[in-house]
Amino acid sequence: MKAILLALGLAVAASGAAAAQSIGGNYDVTGTGLNGAPYGGTAVITPTSQTTCTITWKTGPQTFQGICMRNGDSFAAAYVGEGATGLVIYRLEANGTLSGMWTVANANGAGTEILTPR
Repeated sequence: MKAILLALGLAVAASGAAAAQSIGGNYDVTGTGLNGAPYGGTAVITPTSQTTCTITWKTGPQTFQGICMRNGDSFAAAYVGEGATGLVIYRLEANGTLSGMWTVANANGAGTEILTPR
């Protein structure tokens, strides 16, 4: 019983710490495309309220601008670029890293993406 209470307490503390983290700032980007090819770049997240933000990714010669929203340790972003609408769903890790997956409208499958604070 003590182990269960300890585990529950640690889980609540960890979720509180994640919820208190600011997601604004500069990030290094690593990911895989829909075809599995690796890519890298940078991202900048600019908070616009307690739960909303803007995000700009630069990967190679491409720049994508979008909107984003945070709910606890869930973080989502959407963008329109190169004729497609994209959606990314991340999980905010305790160390500030955002780990997620993404897709674009009318595409099969999903890519992966990790944003690491700089």
